[in-house]
Amino acid sequence: MPTRRLFVVTVLAVLLAVGAAGFARQPTPRWITAWATSQHGLGQDGVTDATVRLIARVTVGGESVRVRLDNTYGTEPLQIGSVYIGQRQRGPALLSGSNMPVRFAGATSVTIPVGGSVSSDPVRMTVLPRQDLAVSLHVPGVNVRPSLHRGALVTSYVSADGAGDLTADETRAGFTETMTSMWWLKSIDVLTASAAGTIVAFGDSITDGSCSTIDAHDRWEDWLAVRLDAADDPAARWAVVNEGIGGNTLIGEYLQPAPNSMPGVERLQRDVLSHAGVTDVILFMGTNDIRREASARQVIAGMETIIEQVHARELRIHGVTIIPRHNRAPTQNNSGWTPAKTRIRNEVNDWIRGDAPFDGVLDFDAVVRAPSNHDLILPAFNCDDIHPTPRGYYEMGRSVPLDLFRR
Repeated sequence: MPTRRLFVVTVLAVLLAVGAAGFARQPTPRWITAWATSQHGLGQDGVTDATVRLIARVTVGGESVRVRLDNTYGTEPLQIGSVYIGQRQRGPALLSGSNMPVRFAGATSVTIPVGGSVSSDPVRMTVLPRQDLAVSLHVPGVNVRPSLHRGALVTSYVSADGAGDLTADETRAGFTETMTSMWWLKSIDVLTASAAGTIVAFGDSITDGSCSTIDAHDRWEDWLAVRLDAADDPAARWAVVNEGIGGNTLIGEYLQPAPNSMPGVERLQRDVLSHAGVTDVILFMGTNDIRREASARQVIAGMETIIEQVHARELRIHGVTIIPRHNRAPTQNNSGWTPAKTRIRNEVNDWIRGDAPFDGVLDFDAVVRAPSNHDLILPAFNCDDIHPTPRGYYEMGRSVPLDLFRR
């Protein structure tokens, strides 16, 4: 009997030890940014006592969410009367029972100063990877012009002026107008134990998604997000967020004509380093600098500045080769493209592939160029002599080596 009792006690001890070890290995949930966009202007038309319902697709799942609202380009403090977040069913309609109030330091309303930013309290909500969330904002003011990202390529919704607070309503009633810009919503964070971190795609219109399809999520970084979500190892999954702006440049000086949005070296903190859980940055810029008469040395200097700042935060940064751009005659507001600019592009690409201090390189130039002429985009991938087609974006996203992020 003592021997049997000793055997049972020993087995129980081993099982408890194994269970404790397994429990200790469970990852701790942490906040990571699962969706984001870059504000780059002020809307021309305002709203009055209206509700906007903004649709955003998170790239990883989790157990809680929080939202960030920015008034970057607002000319007056932004009063938000009420905020809700829910799970989109179809159009502006939400899954029944999913819509939850959002608070800011415990309050249901918030005022964001000119140029300011505010993050919400956590909202307990189980969300899935690649699920559409709807953030509804009641704007009680008069003729309030939105700080926005124009090319969101996702349909969101707005009520008529005077409709009042519809944020708690889960139906489509009252949302009478659509838009494809993103107003005030800067990012959505997810509390998760199923993702290793956030990859920020930091770029221009080819990252923003010019020539891709509205509501289809077929940009190159969307395909990257799909591939990461399908990874066999849950610990090898990452969120992917899009911080692209059409026409964006690396630098602001020396350019002719002057850039029409905040250059990359200036918006890096706002649009990349301020996000939660960032592990990797993909830098895909330079074509608009060259188009605006920048030299190879100036483009490289801008990249080096960004690389240095990212490395100072102990994050990884991966460079992307600049894809071909077809010759185009100059116009009043566009300096065009010439063989001389192609030579500058090739010089910058040689540096990216060779001497640049990136942690990895994505050779999108090699993916989309025509085999018969490396200075042109393959016809099947060519939308407008500047941007890829959706098919081209697919090949770009498919070409990214996932091991870059698992090191």
